[in-house]
Amino acid sequence: MRTTSRPRLLPLLALAGLTTALLTGCSLEQDAVCAGGQYPVLAVNDAGSDCVDDGAEPAPGWARYPRGKVPEHVDDKWYEYWRTRTLDENGRIVAAPEV
Repeated sequence: MRTTSRPRLLPLLALAGLTTALLTGCSLEQDAVCAGGQYPVLAVNDAGSDCVDDGAEPAPGWARYPRGKVPEHVDDKWYEYWRTRTLDENGRIVAAPEV
């Protein structure tokens, strides 16, 4: 007589779902704006951002985000904020040009 326990199936299905999500590139966490060992910078008087290695200064035409207003993850509060703003050559927050 065969006695298979159905409750064992649920954990296996959950594990299969998690494995599929991870293998297909779905993430359970938000994507970081920059890779480890880097920090984000934004284009001065222009739309756009980039990442710079920790310890390096931004190239001419690029600036660090103001302290406390640095985006850390894609689509976080500051990521959304800077979609429509940038810094001018004096470090003032201004409207970003439309792209």
